[in-house]
Amino acid sequence: MKKLINIVSLMLLSAVMVGCSSFGGGDNGTASNGTAGTNGAANGATTTGIDGGATFSGHVLDDPSSPLSTKVIYFEFDSSAIAPEYEAVVAAHAAYLAANSTVSIVLEGHTDERGTREYNVALSENRAKSVLDLLSLQGVTGSQVDITAYGEEKPAALGHDEQSWQLNRRVELVYPAH
Repeated sequence: MKKLINIVSLMLLSAVMVGCSSFGGGDNGTASNGTAGTNGAANGATTTGIDGGATFSGHVLDDPSSPLSTKVIYFEFDSSAIAPEYEAVVAAHAAYLAANSTVSIVLEGHTDERGTREYNVALSENRAKSVLDLLSLQGVTGSQVDITAYGEEKPAALGHDEQSWQLNRRVELVYPAH
């Protein structure tokens, strides 16, 4: 039941985010009030501050004040479950992708060094599939997403301690050059 509530909550959050101009709300790059807004297409974008002045000029995926700037989802040891603190991040990426059907993404799954090579490749794939499942529930089509399972082959940190292992248990959301 709790999982159903989480899914419904994420869908509602996604619907709200799709309606926001910073996620491609107007088809011609204008906000609903007729002023210049953010076009969520693959070209550049400007986020408008509360006072009407531009606070960020660049691509919406790179805006540090947006959850879209977070492109790494971390996982617990031996788990492919998405932690609650990353659900809004995945929802934001889902809303962006659903609003921009020509944009694609690669989900790169990774693990730490513990476990066999085969186990780690399977776990990294399951982590990427968990992100894909959540994206799909929010309107992202399968043709927009590719999965690559690296296992332990591309560590983010080279240490052999819990801090390094935690950084290596991840899925990276990789967009084509924008």
